[in-house]
Amino acid sequence: MDQETNGNNLNDETTRQPTDNAQAPLEGLIEPESALPPVTLEELPERLRDAATRAGWTRLMDVQARAIPYILAGRDLMVQSRTGSGKTGAYLLPILERIDLSRAACQALVLVPTRELARQVVTEAELLAGHEGIRTIAVYGGVSYGPQLEAFRRGAHLVVGTPGRILDHLMRHSLSLDKLRILVFDEADRMLSMGFYPDMRRIQDFLPTDRDETPNALNAYMFSATFPAHVIRLAHQFLRQPDFLSLSRDHVHVTATEHAYYIVPPMDKDRALVRLIEIENPPAALIFCNTKAKVHYVNVVLQRFGYDSDELSSDLSQKEREAIMRRMREGNLRYLVATDVAARGIDLPDLSHVFIYDPPEDPEDYIHRAGRTGRAGASGEAISLVTGMESIVLQRIGKRYGIAFEERPLPDDEDLETIVGQRLTALLEARLRERDRVELERMQRFMPLAKSLGESEDSMALVAMLLDDYYQKSLHTPPDRPTEAAPTEERPSGRPRRRRRGR
Repeated sequence: MDQETNGNNLNDETTRQPTDNAQAPLEGLIEPESALPPVTLEELPERLRDAATRAGWTRLMDVQARAIPYILAGRDLMVQSRTGSGKTGAYLLPILERIDLSRAACQALVLVPTRELARQVVTEAELLAGHEGIRTIAVYGGVSYGPQLEAFRRGAHLVVGTPGRILDHLMRHSLSLDKLRILVFDEADRMLSMGFYPDMRRIQDFLPTDRDETPNALNAYMFSATFPAHVIRLAHQFLRQPDFLSLSRDHVHVTATEHAYYIVPPMDKDRALVRLIEIENPPAALIFCNTKAKVHYVNVVLQRFGYDSDELSSDLSQKEREAIMRRMREGNLRYLVATDVAARGIDLPDLSHVFIYDPPEDPEDYIHRAGRTGRAGASGEAISLVTGMESIVLQRIGKRYGIAFEERPLPDDEDLETIVGQRLTALLEARLRERDRVELERMQRFMPLAKSLGESEDSMALVAMLLDDYYQKSLHTPPDRPTEAAPTEERPSGRPRRRRRGR
Protein backbone atom coordinates (compact mmCIF):
# COMPACT_ATOMS: atom_id res chain seq x y z
CA MET A 1 0.00 0.00 0.00
CA ASP A 2 1.05 3.62 -0.42
CA GLN A 3 3.43 4.75 2.28
CA GLU A 4 2.82 8.42 1.50
CA THR A 5 -0.44 8.24 3.45
CA ASN A 6 0.94 7.03 6.76
CA GLY A 7 -0.24 9.23 9.62
CA ASN A 8 0.57 12.87 8.91
CA ASN A 9 3.50 12.08 6.64
CA LEU A 10 1.84 12.64 3.29
CA ASN A 11 4.78 14.74 2.24
CA ASP A 12 7.49 13.15 4.38
CA GLU A 13 9.97 12.80 1.53
CA THR A 14 10.52 16.54 1.30
CA THR A 15 13.57 16.38 3.54
CA ARG A 16 15.32 14.13 1.05
CA GLN A 17 14.86 16.38 -1.98
CA PRO A 18 16.11 19.88 -2.86
CA THR A 19 13.68 22.70 -2.10
CA ASP A 20 13.51 23.85 -5.73
CA ASN A 21 12.99 20.35 -7.14
CA ALA A 22 9.46 21.11 -8.36
CA GLN A 23 10.93 23.41 -11.02
CA ALA A 24 14.05 21.38 -11.80
CA PRO A 25 14.28 19.26 -14.96
CA LEU A 26 13.70 15.59 -14.21
CA GLU A 27 15.65 12.84 -15.91
CA GLY A 28 13.27 10.49 -17.71
CA LEU A 29 10.25 12.80 -17.31
CA ILE A 30 7.46 12.13 -19.82
CA GLU A 31 4.94 14.93 -20.28
CA PRO A 32 1.94 15.55 -22.55
CA GLU A 33 2.58 17.33 -25.82
CA SER A 34 0.67 20.38 -24.58
CA ALA A 35 2.41 20.30 -21.21
CA LEU A 36 1.46 22.62 -18.40
CA PRO A 37 4.27 24.18 -16.33
CA PRO A 38 4.78 22.81 -12.82
CA VAL A 39 3.36 24.82 -9.96
CA THR A 40 4.97 25.78 -6.66
CA LEU A 41 3.28 25.81 -3.29
CA GLU A 42 3.34 29.61 -3.29
CA GLU A 43 1.49 29.74 -6.62
CA LEU A 44 -1.50 27.69 -5.40
CA PRO A 45 -4.81 29.35 -4.45
CA GLU A 46 -4.94 30.55 -0.85
CA ARG A 47 -7.37 27.80 0.15
CA LEU A 48 -4.90 25.13 -0.97
CA ARG A 49 -1.93 26.87 0.64
CA ASP A 50 -3.83 26.83 3.93
CA ALA A 51 -4.54 23.12 3.48
CA ALA A 52 -0.86 22.43 2.84
CA THR A 53 0.05 24.38 5.98
CA ARG A 54 -2.34 22.24 8.05
CA ALA A 55 -0.59 19.13 6.73
CA GLY A 56 2.84 20.55 7.52
CA TRP A 57 3.98 20.79 3.91
CA THR A 58 6.90 23.09 3.16
CA ARG A 59 6.82 22.55 -0.60
CA LEU A 60 5.20 20.39 -3.27
CA MET A 61 6.74 17.10 -4.27
CA ASP A 62 7.49 16.45 -7.93
CA VAL A 63 4.32 14.52 -8.76
CA GLN A 64 2.21 17.13 -6.98
CA ALA A 65 3.88 20.09 -8.67
CA ARG A 66 3.38 18.55 -12.11
CA ALA A 67 -0.01 16.79 -11.79
CA ILE A 68 -1.99 19.43 -9.87
CA PRO A 69 -2.13 21.92 -12.80
CA TYR A 70 -3.81 19.30 -15.03
CA ILE A 71 -6.38 18.37 -12.38
CA LEU A 72 -7.21 22.01 -11.67
CA ALA A 73 -7.53 22.57 -15.44
CA GLY A 74 -9.95 19.64 -15.76
CA ARG A 75 -7.75 17.55 -18.07
CA ASP A 76 -8.01 13.78 -17.68
CA LEU A 77 -4.62 12.36 -16.77
CA MET A 78 -2.73 9.09 -16.39
CA VAL A 79 0.09 9.49 -13.86
CA GLN A 80 2.92 7.01 -13.43
CA SER A 81 4.69 7.58 -10.13
CA ARG A 82 6.18 5.31 -7.52
CA THR A 83 4.62 4.43 -4.19
CA GLY A 84 5.75 6.96 -1.61
CA SER A 85 6.20 9.75 -4.17
CA GLY A 86 3.34 11.90 -2.87
CA LYS A 87 0.71 11.07 -5.47
CA THR A 88 -2.13 10.91 -2.91
CA GLY A 89 -1.62 14.59 -2.18
CA ALA A 90 -1.44 15.24 -5.91
CA TYR A 91 -5.12 14.43 -6.31
CA LEU A 92 -6.47 15.30 -2.84
CA LEU A 93 -5.38 18.93 -2.92
CA PRO A 94 -7.14 19.85 -6.20
CA ILE A 95 -10.18 17.81 -5.14
CA LEU A 96 -10.58 20.19 -2.19
CA GLU A 97 -10.54 23.13 -4.57
CA ARG A 98 -13.16 21.67 -6.92
CA ILE A 99 -15.73 20.51 -4.34
CA ASP A 100 -18.83 22.70 -4.04
CA LEU A 101 -19.79 22.74 -0.36
CA SER A 102 -23.33 23.90 -1.18
CA ARG A 103 -24.05 20.55 -2.85
CA ALA A 104 -24.75 17.74 -0.39
CA ALA A 105 -23.75 14.97 -2.80
CA CYS A 106 -20.79 12.82 -3.79
CA GLN A 107 -18.62 15.01 -6.02
CA ALA A 108 -15.34 13.08 -5.82
CA LEU A 109 -14.89 9.31 -5.81
CA VAL A 110 -11.51 7.68 -5.18
CA LEU A 111 -11.26 3.95 -5.87
CA VAL A 112 -8.50 2.10 -4.02
CA PRO A 113 -7.51 -1.58 -3.78
CA THR A 114 -7.57 -2.03 0.02
CA ARG A 115 -9.49 -0.89 3.08
CA GLU A 116 -6.23 0.23 4.71
CA LEU A 117 -5.52 2.63 1.87
CA ALA A 118 -9.13 3.86 1.94
CA ARG A 119 -8.78 4.76 5.62
CA GLN A 120 -5.41 6.41 5.08
CA VAL A 121 -6.63 8.55 2.16
CA VAL A 122 -9.63 9.73 4.19
CA THR A 123 -7.38 10.56 7.15
CA GLU A 124 -5.19 12.72 4.93
CA ALA A 125 -8.19 14.33 3.25
CA GLU A 126 -9.59 15.32 6.65
CA LEU A 127 -6.22 16.71 7.68
CA LEU A 128 -5.99 18.83 4.53
CA ALA A 129 -9.62 19.96 4.67
CA GLY A 130 -9.50 21.01 8.32
CA HIS A 131 -12.75 22.69 9.40
CA GLU A 132 -13.89 23.68 5.92
CA GLY A 133 -16.93 21.41 6.11
CA ILE A 134 -15.97 18.84 3.48
CA ARG A 135 -17.63 15.55 4.41
CA THR A 136 -15.61 12.38 3.73
CA ILE A 137 -16.20 8.66 4.21
CA ALA A 138 -14.10 5.51 3.74
CA VAL A 139 -16.19 2.73 2.20
CA TYR A 140 -15.09 -0.92 2.27
CA GLY A 141 -16.37 -4.38 3.09
CA GLY A 142 -16.14 -6.37 6.30
CA VAL A 143 -17.76 -3.64 8.42
CA SER A 144 -21.30 -2.49 9.17
CA TYR A 145 -23.23 -0.64 6.48
CA GLY A 146 -24.71 1.75 9.07
CA PRO A 147 -22.03 4.48 9.26
CA GLN A 148 -21.58 4.41 5.49
CA LEU A 149 -25.33 4.79 4.86
CA GLU A 150 -25.50 7.65 7.35
CA ALA A 151 -22.60 9.41 5.61
CA PHE A 152 -24.38 9.13 2.26
CA ARG A 153 -27.63 10.47 3.76
CA ARG A 154 -25.71 13.49 5.10
CA GLY A 155 -24.26 14.05 1.63
CA ALA A 156 -20.62 12.99 1.72
CA HIS A 157 -18.64 15.12 -0.74
CA LEU A 158 -15.60 12.81 -0.99
CA VAL A 159 -16.05 9.03 -1.01
CA VAL A 160 -12.99 6.77 -0.88
CA GLY A 161 -13.55 3.05 -1.18
CA THR A 162 -12.86 -0.35 -2.65
CA PRO A 163 -14.69 -1.12 -5.91
CA GLY A 164 -16.70 -4.02 -4.47
CA ARG A 165 -18.34 -2.13 -1.60
CA ILE A 166 -18.85 0.99 -3.75
CA LEU A 167 -20.68 -1.19 -6.28
CA ASP A 168 -22.80 -2.68 -3.48
CA HIS A 169 -24.03 0.77 -2.50
CA LEU A 170 -24.65 1.80 -6.11
CA MET A 171 -26.75 -1.32 -6.72
CA ARG A 172 -28.69 -0.67 -3.49
CA HIS A 173 -29.22 2.96 -4.60
CA SER A 174 -27.78 4.17 -1.29
CA LEU A 175 -25.06 6.02 -3.21
CA SER A 176 -25.58 8.21 -6.27
CA LEU A 177 -22.87 9.46 -8.63
CA ASP A 178 -25.13 11.87 -10.53
CA LYS A 179 -23.19 14.90 -9.21
CA LEU A 180 -19.75 13.32 -9.54
CA ARG A 181 -17.06 15.69 -10.83
CA ILE A 182 -13.80 13.84 -10.15
CA LEU A 183 -13.09 10.09 -10.40
CA VAL A 184 -9.68 8.83 -9.25
CA PHE A 185 -8.19 5.36 -9.60
CA ASP A 186 -5.37 5.07 -7.06
CA GLU A 187 -2.96 2.14 -7.51
CA ALA A 188 -4.84 1.04 -10.63
CA ASP A 189 -2.40 -1.79 -11.34
CA ARG A 190 -3.03 -3.27 -7.89
CA MET A 191 -6.79 -3.02 -8.30
CA LEU A 192 -6.55 -5.13 -11.42
CA SER A 193 -4.27 -7.65 -9.69
CA MET A 194 -6.85 -7.91 -6.89
CA GLY A 195 -9.52 -8.94 -9.41
CA PHE A 196 -11.60 -5.75 -9.26
CA TYR A 197 -11.93 -5.20 -13.02
CA PRO A 198 -15.49 -6.59 -13.35
CA ASP A 199 -16.64 -4.39 -10.47
CA MET A 200 -14.93 -1.35 -11.99
CA ARG A 201 -16.69 -1.91 -15.30
CA ARG A 202 -20.07 -2.21 -13.57
CA ILE A 203 -19.40 1.02 -11.66
CA GLN A 204 -19.05 2.69 -15.04
CA ASP A 205 -22.78 2.12 -15.64
CA PHE A 206 -23.56 4.46 -12.71
CA LEU A 207 -21.36 7.36 -13.86
CA PRO A 208 -22.98 10.54 -15.21
CA THR A 209 -23.90 10.13 -18.88
CA ASP A 210 -23.66 13.82 -19.80
CA ARG A 211 -20.03 14.44 -18.92
CA ASP A 212 -19.26 16.09 -22.28
CA GLU A 213 -22.20 18.50 -22.24
CA THR A 214 -22.16 19.91 -18.70
CA PRO A 215 -20.03 22.89 -17.59
CA ASN A 216 -18.81 20.91 -14.57
CA ALA A 217 -17.95 17.81 -16.58
CA LEU A 218 -16.64 14.70 -14.89
CA ASN A 219 -12.87 14.30 -15.04
CA ALA A 220 -11.06 11.04 -14.37
CA TYR A 221 -7.50 10.42 -13.19
CA MET A 222 -5.47 7.26 -12.91
CA PHE A 223 -2.42 6.91 -10.69
CA SER A 224 -0.30 3.78 -11.00
CA ALA A 225 3.28 2.69 -10.31
CA THR A 226 3.26 0.78 -13.60
CA PHE A 227 1.20 0.97 -16.78
CA PRO A 228 1.11 -2.51 -18.31
CA ALA A 229 -0.98 -2.90 -21.46
CA HIS A 230 -4.13 -3.93 -19.57
CA VAL A 231 -3.87 -0.88 -17.29
CA ILE A 232 -3.56 1.40 -20.33
CA ARG A 233 -6.67 -0.22 -21.78
CA LEU A 234 -8.50 0.36 -18.50
CA ALA A 235 -7.50 4.03 -18.59
CA HIS A 236 -9.00 4.50 -22.03
CA GLN A 237 -12.25 2.89 -20.92
CA PHE A 238 -12.72 5.45 -18.14
CA LEU A 239 -10.67 8.51 -19.08
CA ARG A 240 -11.54 10.96 -21.86
CA GLN A 241 -8.69 12.07 -24.11
CA PRO A 242 -6.18 11.39 -21.31
CA ASP A 243 -2.79 13.02 -21.02
CA PHE A 244 0.13 10.89 -19.82
CA LEU A 245 2.60 12.05 -17.18
CA SER A 246 5.43 9.82 -15.96
CA LEU A 247 7.86 10.62 -13.17
CA SER A 248 9.50 7.18 -13.01
CA ARG A 249 13.06 8.26 -13.61
CA ASP A 250 15.01 5.00 -13.40
CA HIS A 251 13.76 3.31 -16.57
CA VAL A 252 17.17 3.20 -18.19
CA HIS A 253 18.00 0.41 -20.60
CA VAL A 254 14.67 -1.32 -21.18
CA THR A 255 12.87 2.00 -20.86
CA ALA A 256 9.33 0.71 -20.21
CA THR A 257 10.41 -1.92 -17.68
CA GLU A 258 10.96 -1.67 -13.93
CA HIS A 259 13.92 -3.71 -12.67
CA ALA A 260 13.61 -5.09 -9.15
CA TYR A 261 15.22 -7.85 -7.12
CA TYR A 262 14.66 -9.72 -3.87
CA ILE A 263 17.41 -11.29 -1.81
CA VAL A 264 16.13 -14.73 -0.78
CA PRO A 265 17.52 -17.67 1.23
CA PRO A 266 19.22 -20.18 -1.11
CA MET A 267 17.10 -23.12 0.08
CA ASP A 268 13.82 -21.20 -0.04
CA LYS A 269 13.98 -19.63 -3.47
CA ASP A 270 11.09 -21.76 -4.74
CA ARG A 271 8.84 -20.68 -1.84
CA ALA A 272 9.91 -17.06 -2.38
CA LEU A 273 8.82 -17.31 -6.02
CA VAL A 274 5.43 -18.67 -4.96
CA ARG A 275 5.03 -15.84 -2.47
CA LEU A 276 5.89 -13.15 -5.03
CA ILE A 277 3.50 -14.62 -7.59
CA GLU A 278 0.77 -14.59 -4.93
CA ILE A 279 1.49 -10.95 -4.15
CA GLU A 280 1.86 -9.72 -7.73
CA ASN A 281 -0.89 -11.93 -9.21
CA PRO A 282 0.05 -11.14 -12.83
CA PRO A 283 -2.43 -12.24 -15.50
CA ALA A 284 0.50 -13.95 -17.24
CA ALA A 285 4.24 -14.21 -16.66
CA LEU A 286 7.45 -15.84 -17.87
CA ILE A 287 9.80 -17.45 -15.34
CA PHE A 288 13.40 -17.87 -16.52
CA CYS A 289 15.78 -20.57 -15.28
CA ASN A 290 19.28 -21.46 -16.47
CA THR A 291 18.85 -25.22 -16.96
CA LYS A 292 16.20 -27.67 -18.19
CA ALA A 293 16.32 -29.49 -14.85
CA LYS A 294 15.59 -26.28 -12.96
CA VAL A 295 12.77 -25.42 -15.40
CA HIS A 296 11.13 -28.76 -14.69
CA TYR A 297 11.59 -28.42 -10.93
CA VAL A 298 10.09 -24.91 -10.77
CA ASN A 299 7.16 -25.90 -12.97
CA VAL A 300 6.38 -28.88 -10.71
CA VAL A 301 6.52 -26.62 -7.63
CA LEU A 302 4.11 -24.12 -9.22
CA GLN A 303 1.71 -26.85 -10.28
CA ARG A 304 1.80 -28.42 -6.81
CA PHE A 305 0.87 -25.05 -5.33
CA GLY A 306 -2.10 -24.91 -7.65
CA TYR A 307 -0.86 -22.55 -10.35
CA ASP A 308 -1.71 -22.87 -14.01
CA SER A 309 1.82 -23.34 -15.33
CA ASP A 310 3.76 -25.25 -17.97
CA GLU A 311 7.38 -25.54 -19.06
CA LEU A 312 9.25 -24.83 -22.25
CA SER A 313 12.63 -26.39 -22.97
CA SER A 314 14.67 -27.46 -25.98
CA ASP A 315 13.60 -31.08 -25.40
CA LEU A 316 10.10 -30.35 -26.68
CA SER A 317 9.16 -30.92 -30.29
CA GLN A 318 8.19 -27.95 -32.43
CA LYS A 319 4.57 -29.07 -32.33
CA GLU A 320 4.60 -29.20 -28.52
CA ARG A 321 6.27 -25.79 -28.32
CA GLU A 322 3.68 -24.27 -30.64
CA ALA A 323 0.84 -25.76 -28.62
CA ILE A 324 2.17 -24.27 -25.38
CA MET A 325 2.75 -20.87 -26.97
CA ARG A 326 -0.74 -20.90 -28.47
CA ARG A 327 -2.21 -21.48 -25.00
CA MET A 328 -0.15 -18.58 -23.66
CA ARG A 329 -1.15 -16.16 -26.41
CA GLU A 330 -4.82 -17.10 -26.14
CA GLY A 331 -4.81 -16.49 -22.40
CA ASN A 332 -5.30 -20.15 -21.51
CA LEU A 333 -1.98 -20.45 -19.66
CA ARG A 334 -0.89 -18.05 -16.94
CA TYR A 335 2.72 -19.01 -16.16
CA LEU A 336 5.41 -20.36 -18.43
CA VAL A 337 8.79 -21.56 -17.09
CA ALA A 338 11.56 -21.56 -19.69
CA THR A 339 15.28 -21.47 -20.42
CA ASP A 340 16.84 -18.72 -22.52
CA VAL A 341 17.29 -21.07 -25.48
CA ALA A 342 13.67 -22.16 -25.39
CA ALA A 343 12.39 -18.60 -25.03
CA ARG A 344 14.21 -17.21 -28.07
CA GLY A 345 11.74 -15.63 -30.45
CA ILE A 346 8.88 -15.54 -27.95
CA ASP A 347 6.74 -12.45 -28.52
CA LEU A 348 3.99 -11.88 -25.96
CA PRO A 349 3.13 -8.17 -26.23
CA ASP A 350 0.76 -8.17 -23.23
CA LEU A 351 3.19 -9.72 -20.72
CA SER A 352 3.34 -7.60 -17.56
CA HIS A 353 5.86 -9.64 -15.53
CA VAL A 354 9.07 -11.59 -16.00
CA PHE A 355 10.51 -13.50 -13.04
CA ILE A 356 14.23 -14.32 -13.23
CA TYR A 357 14.70 -17.35 -11.01
CA ASP A 358 18.41 -17.73 -11.83
CA PRO A 359 20.66 -14.80 -12.74
CA PRO A 360 21.80 -15.40 -16.33
CA GLU A 361 25.28 -16.73 -16.95
CA ASP A 362 25.66 -14.34 -19.88
CA PRO A 363 24.87 -10.70 -18.93
CA GLU A 364 23.33 -10.12 -22.38
CA ASP A 365 20.67 -12.70 -21.56
CA TYR A 366 19.33 -10.40 -18.84
CA ILE A 367 18.39 -7.84 -21.48
CA HIS A 368 16.75 -10.59 -23.51
CA ARG A 369 14.77 -11.78 -20.50
CA ALA A 370 13.72 -8.33 -19.28
CA GLY A 371 12.79 -7.39 -22.82
CA ARG A 372 9.99 -9.98 -22.84
CA THR A 373 7.90 -7.52 -20.81
CA GLY A 374 7.28 -3.81 -21.34
CA ARG A 375 6.51 -4.33 -25.03
CA ALA A 376 4.19 -2.59 -27.48
CA GLY A 377 4.34 0.66 -25.55
CA ALA A 378 3.28 -0.76 -22.19
CA SER A 379 5.29 -0.93 -18.99
CA GLY A 380 6.27 -4.10 -17.18
CA GLU A 381 8.34 -5.54 -14.37
CA ALA A 382 11.44 -7.73 -14.44
CA ILE A 383 11.82 -9.31 -10.99
CA SER A 384 14.98 -11.21 -10.05
CA LEU A 385 15.32 -13.66 -7.15
CA VAL A 386 18.91 -13.75 -5.94
CA THR A 387 20.93 -15.08 -3.04
CA GLY A 388 23.53 -12.88 -1.40
CA MET A 389 26.29 -13.93 -3.81
CA GLU A 390 24.00 -13.76 -6.85
CA SER A 391 23.14 -10.15 -6.04
CA ILE A 392 26.75 -9.26 -6.88
CA VAL A 393 26.26 -10.74 -10.36
CA LEU A 394 23.09 -8.69 -10.79
CA GLN A 395 24.82 -5.47 -9.77
CA ARG A 396 27.53 -6.13 -12.35
CA ILE A 397 24.82 -6.47 -15.00
CA GLY A 398 23.31 -3.19 -13.82
CA LYS A 399 26.65 -1.42 -14.00
CA ARG A 400 27.38 -2.80 -17.47
CA TYR A 401 24.04 -1.76 -18.98
CA GLY A 402 23.21 1.26 -16.85
CA ILE A 403 20.24 -0.37 -15.13
CA ALA A 404 19.21 0.94 -11.72
CA PHE A 405 17.95 -2.13 -9.85
CA GLU A 406 15.53 -1.59 -6.97
CA GLU A 407 15.96 -3.89 -3.99
CA ARG A 408 12.63 -4.80 -2.39
CA PRO A 409 11.98 -6.52 0.94
CA LEU A 410 10.61 -10.03 0.61
CA PRO A 411 6.97 -10.13 1.77
CA ASP A 412 6.49 -12.01 5.03
CA ASP A 413 3.67 -14.35 6.07
CA GLU A 414 1.54 -11.48 7.35
CA ASP A 415 1.88 -9.59 4.06
CA LEU A 416 0.87 -12.69 2.14
CA GLU A 417 -2.09 -13.46 4.39
CA THR A 418 -3.35 -9.88 4.05
CA ILE A 419 -3.13 -9.77 0.25
CA VAL A 420 -4.62 -13.23 -0.28
CA GLY A 421 -7.38 -12.52 2.22
CA GLN A 422 -8.32 -9.26 0.51
CA ARG A 423 -8.27 -10.85 -2.94
CA LEU A 424 -10.39 -13.79 -1.85
CA THR A 425 -12.87 -11.49 -0.13
CA ALA A 426 -13.22 -9.50 -3.36
CA LEU A 427 -13.84 -12.71 -5.31
CA LEU A 428 -16.46 -13.95 -2.85
CA GLU A 429 -18.24 -10.61 -2.62
CA ALA A 430 -18.46 -10.48 -6.42
CA ARG A 431 -19.84 -14.01 -6.44
CA LEU A 432 -22.42 -13.09 -3.81
CA ARG A 433 -23.61 -10.10 -5.84
CA GLU A 434 -24.36 -12.42 -8.75
CA ARG A 435 -26.82 -14.51 -6.72
CA ASP A 436 -30.52 -14.04 -7.37
CA ARG A 437 -33.23 -13.92 -4.72
CA VAL A 438 -33.88 -17.66 -4.73
CA GLU A 439 -30.19 -18.47 -4.38
CA LEU A 440 -29.89 -16.04 -1.46
CA GLU A 441 -32.91 -17.66 0.18
CA ARG A 442 -31.42 -21.12 -0.30
CA MET A 443 -28.16 -19.92 1.21
CA GLN A 444 -29.86 -19.01 4.49
CA ARG A 445 -30.09 -22.65 5.57
CA PHE A 446 -26.31 -22.67 6.05
CA MET A 447 -26.07 -19.47 8.08
CA PRO A 448 -26.34 -21.26 11.48
CA LEU A 449 -23.65 -23.73 10.40
CA ALA A 450 -21.39 -20.92 9.17
CA LYS A 451 -21.74 -19.16 12.51
CA SER A 452 -20.97 -22.31 14.50
CA LEU A 453 -17.93 -23.14 12.36
CA GLY A 454 -16.50 -19.73 13.11
CA GLU A 455 -16.76 -20.27 16.87
CA SER A 456 -14.60 -23.41 17.06
CA GLU A 457 -10.88 -23.50 16.33
CA ASP A 458 -11.15 -27.12 15.18
CA SER A 459 -14.00 -26.27 12.82
CA MET A 460 -12.05 -23.33 11.44
CA ALA A 461 -9.92 -25.85 9.53
CA LEU A 462 -13.04 -26.80 7.57
CA VAL A 463 -13.66 -23.17 6.67
CA ALA A 464 -10.02 -22.66 5.70
CA MET A 465 -10.14 -25.78 3.50
CA LEU A 466 -13.21 -24.50 1.63
CA LEU A 467 -11.67 -21.06 1.17
CA ASP A 468 -8.42 -22.59 -0.06
CA ASP A 469 -10.27 -24.80 -2.56
CA TYR A 470 -12.16 -21.82 -3.95
CA TYR A 471 -9.04 -19.66 -4.12
CA GLN A 472 -7.00 -22.36 -5.83
CA LYS A 473 -9.55 -22.52 -8.63
CA SER A 474 -8.95 -18.84 -9.30
CA LEU A 475 -5.22 -19.51 -9.80
CA HIS A 476 -6.05 -21.53 -12.91
CA THR A 477 -7.98 -18.67 -14.50
CA PRO A 478 -6.37 -15.37 -15.48
CA PRO A 479 -8.13 -12.49 -13.72
CA ASP A 480 -10.61 -10.54 -15.80
CA ARG A 481 -8.86 -7.58 -17.35
CA PRO A 482 -9.48 -4.98 -20.05
CA THR A 483 -9.44 -6.60 -23.48
CA GLU A 484 -10.13 -3.62 -25.71
CA ALA A 485 -7.18 -2.71 -27.91
CA ALA A 486 -5.05 0.11 -26.60
CA PRO A 487 -5.51 3.35 -28.57
CA THR A 488 -1.79 3.82 -29.18
CA GLU A 489 0.67 1.36 -30.61
CA GLU A 490 3.53 2.92 -28.68
CA ARG A 491 4.03 3.94 -25.10
CA PRO A 492 2.28 7.31 -24.75
CA SER A 493 5.00 9.92 -24.90
CA GLY A 494 2.52 12.74 -25.15
CA ARG A 495 -1.22 13.09 -25.67
CA PRO A 496 -2.62 9.72 -26.89
CA ARG A 497 -4.82 9.59 -29.96
CA ARG A 498 -8.29 11.04 -29.30
CA ARG A 499 -10.85 8.51 -28.28
CA ARG A 500 -14.33 8.65 -26.85
CA ARG A 501 -15.11 6.97 -23.55
CA GLY A 502 -16.41 3.43 -23.97
CA ARG A 503 -19.81 2.51 -22.58
